[in-house]
Amino acid sequence: MHELGIAFHLIDTVIDVAHENKVSHVKSVTISLGEVSGVIPSYLNSVWEWACKKHEETQGTLLHIKNVEAITYCEDCKKKYPTIQYGKICPHCGSEHTYLVQGNEFTLNEIEVD
Repeated sequence: MHELGIAFHLIDTVIDVAHENKVSHVKSVTISLGEVSGVIPSYLNSVWEWACKKHEETQGTLLHIKNVEAITYCEDCKKKYPTIQYGKICPHCGSEHTYLVQGNEFTLNEIEVD
């Protein structure tokens, strides 16, 4: 479960930002998580709660996850489509000349403090 490592890395980043800004406690953290990022939101939430208890600055810190839909772009017909539903093959023209334009993000958006 790589979500545990991700949670620890995120908490370390949040604590670093808190210390840089002379903040003693973080109320909540908001991230954007892509649909095809490889991170399972429910697992991340579970390990987040457990890992936050290990640090005074993050005890009770809430994790808010904004889901980002995976969207693929077709270079041949110039159209976008939902990646999860259709995969790499463009449903509009059948081309394989496609690439992911969003949906694999893992972005720290906001840190709210007391």
